[in-house]
Amino acid sequence: MRQIILDTETTGIDPSHGHRLIEIGCLELINRRLTGKSFHQYFNPERVVEDEAIAVHGLTNAFLADKPLFSARADELLDLLGDAPLIAHNASFDFGFLNAELAACGRD
Repeated sequence: MRQIILDTETTGIDPSHGHRLIEIGCLELINRRLTGKSFHQYFNPERVVEDEAIAVHGLTNAFLADKPLFSARADELLDLLGDAPLIAHNASFDFGFLNAELAACGRD
């Protein structure tokens, strides 16, 4: 069975308030064993990261300034995700941001 472990960091706590994804990491598992396939990327959110969020993850506006936009790496991420079930510690939070970013760049 193929699964993907997923984790994110964001500019704030709610994508409906314009908060954006700034980091995503994914690891592929097959039969509960790591395969070596992964995806990790920092993103330029095109907005200011809130101080409260920086206090949690330490990712500053200066650090993110030269990173690619989510839309530039979306296809590569989707290729890894495929139709595999996703595993996440705070799933509704992570999936909410992932879905918002995908919708913003015209992807399902």
